[in-house]
Amino acid sequence: MSLYDEDVASGSNGVLTVANGTAIYDDPRLLGSLSLTRQDSFMVQEVEEEVTVQAPIISEYNHQIRPLLDAIDRLRLLNVMKEGIQLPTIVVVGDQSSGKSSVLESLAGISLPRSQGICTRVPLIMRLQSHRSPTPELHLEYSGKQVPVEESHIAAAINLATDEIAGNGKGISNTPLTLVVKKAGVPDLTMVDLPGITRVPVHGQPENIYEQIRDTIMEYITPEESIILNVLSATVDFSTCESIRMSQIVDKTGERTIAVVTKADRAPEELLEKVSADDVNIGLGYVCVRNRIGDESYEEARREEARLFQTDPHLSRIDKSIVGVPVLAQKLVEIQERIIARCLPVMVKTITDKLNANVSELEKMPKVLTSVADALTAFMRIIGAAKESLRKLLLRGEFDEYPDDRTKHGTARLVEMLNEFSIELHNSEETEPTKDFLVEEIKVLEDAKGIGLPNFLPRNAFLRILQKKVDHISIMPIEFAQNIWNYIDKVVTSVLTRHSEIYYQLKGSTKRAAHNLVEKMREQSINRVKEIVQMEKLTDYTCNPDYMSEWTKLMTQQENFIRNVNSILNKSYGTPRVSLEGFGDIEVEHLRQHPNVMQQAFDLKMRMTAYWKIVLKRLVDSMALHLQYSVHNLVNNDIEEIVNEMMEPDGRGIERMLVESPAISGKREKLKKSIKLLKESKDVVAKIMDRIAGYDD
Repeated sequence: MSLYDEDVASGSNGVLTVANGTAIYDDPRLLGSLSLTRQDSFMVQEVEEEVTVQAPIISEYNHQIRPLLDAIDRLRLLNVMKEGIQLPTIVVVGDQSSGKSSVLESLAGISLPRSQGICTRVPLIMRLQSHRSPTPELHLEYSGKQVPVEESHIAAAINLATDEIAGNGKGISNTPLTLVVKKAGVPDLTMVDLPGITRVPVHGQPENIYEQIRDTIMEYITPEESIILNVLSATVDFSTCESIRMSQIVDKTGERTIAVVTKADRAPEELLEKVSADDVNIGLGYVCVRNRIGDESYEEARREEARLFQTDPHLSRIDKSIVGVPVLAQKLVEIQERIIARCLPVMVKTITDKLNANVSELEKMPKVLTSVADALTAFMRIIGAAKESLRKLLLRGEFDEYPDDRTKHGTARLVEMLNEFSIELHNSEETEPTKDFLVEEIKVLEDAKGIGLPNFLPRNAFLRILQKKVDHISIMPIEFAQNIWNYIDKVVTSVLTRHSEIYYQLKGSTKRAAHNLVEKMREQSINRVKEIVQMEKLTDYTCNPDYMSEWTKLMTQQENFIRNVNSILNKSYGTPRVSLEGFGDIEVEHLRQHPNVMQQAFDLKMRMTAYWKIVLKRLVDSMALHLQYSVHNLVNNDIEEIVNEMMEPDGRGIERMLVESPAISGKREKLKKSIKLLKESKDVVAKIMDRIAGYDD
């Protein structure tokens, strides 16, 4: 069942009913003080006789609804909003001199501060509670204290509290001041009154007073849980009101906005047209009221208001369901009930989720270390976690810890770098193959001449060419290794830093130790790469059958090549060229002077061509295997050397972990306070939800 019937607000002594647009008051306490046509009730729109006395507004929650508002007020007192949990709130806004204070005075039955310029300089949380006792109880809550106040001194007390919060002068503050009014006949409402909007600073106000007020108002009216009570003067064009412009920014459809039109007696002629046209999208409707004038009592003001809307030729045409402070009070009570009922389940879930998240985060934080043994255990846990992360990134190719950071996807990046190295290596020929063909081979063969049988290829000639080619590319494997270790250094440092970030005092030393380890591994790796290169220069050997098959294939062109060269060179015109598969069109003019060694040079060239392919592939393979082996050792074995470096004499390096960082200790305390607040808030909403469940039963 609904906790509150939208059409009826009842109290222990009286009922105000809104039915078919008619406001009906029924309260046995009022019968003796009203001149009525009937003794049991009266309908405002049918009042024909003069009303001699008007009772206070009586529009209160029943015993089932009051606890809801108490729970919200308790959550507000706990300041649960700082946890990002928004509370359902009626926020009162209006331009300066719109009559905002008069409306609140009429609802609360008390006198608020009055002055030229801004009256409200801090957010004023007004908690109105219908009270059975004939003696009102009022107090202010601010700066962690509760100050009882006499009703006759409330305006002065608010001014004093405001000065304490916002300072003397005319500046404003975002720190709220709470006014609790327990008084017979007031509606059960909680509202937040905000400073009136002014664009021009007066003497004593900061130059940016408009911006300060705007920011405060936007902070309060932006949450979806806020109901905007927009106070408008009947004497102005609604569309020009700054408060309307602000509310339309956050509530474009007006579904969270109700408008109160004040000073109806000053501009009655066009008021009906204004509220009927609704040019400014007021989704929750309008209520037109008459402000209290001069020294009128609140009873006199309500009596004059009823007479005005009954007798004025213009105002009497306005539907009685949208006129009068009593109707405003009833509407606000109903709206407040609906927004609380709508928001409460969401608040319960939000508080629970936030509490669980904070408890989980606190549990994940490092425990406070009290001994070197604790510190060493924690540090070994860091190293273990870092090793597992590095295994994932550099060995297994699992990137769940860095799904979006491709620079940390180690195995993939290492393969990319290896492929780039291979391509660069295979594209590293020192000369254009179609120019100076066989020149180097002929030169080396002539230098290697000796006494012996003809047509034997001297091995030292082959080695000289091989060594020259290896020298030409020797820097490339070293540069590749340097790049690999630069990358590994970044990954290792990043992973270790992430796993040790909760111990800020270790960050620098851990990073330094990781870098030192990588540098040590880099030096060993570079030396190994140099050995691999030197081995290729030392001798010519392979058991790969591709060498023989490739050389044999190339040599099938030898006879035809030599014949074509000799034939072309015998001609005296054109540029002599011969086509050779695998090399292209070759210029051969320079071979005219070396007919006797051409055959041997061709053979040497083809042997080196076949063997060089083996050398390049072997270099890539060797680098790949060496890389994998080095990374494996680093991750699984060598990384624990970091522990040795951190263990300075007597363990003082690890002892630094015993000093917790201010950021971590601050975060820990913040989480503890947040958890305490959220637990208290959860208890508040749990009790009210249990009570609601009891109503349903």
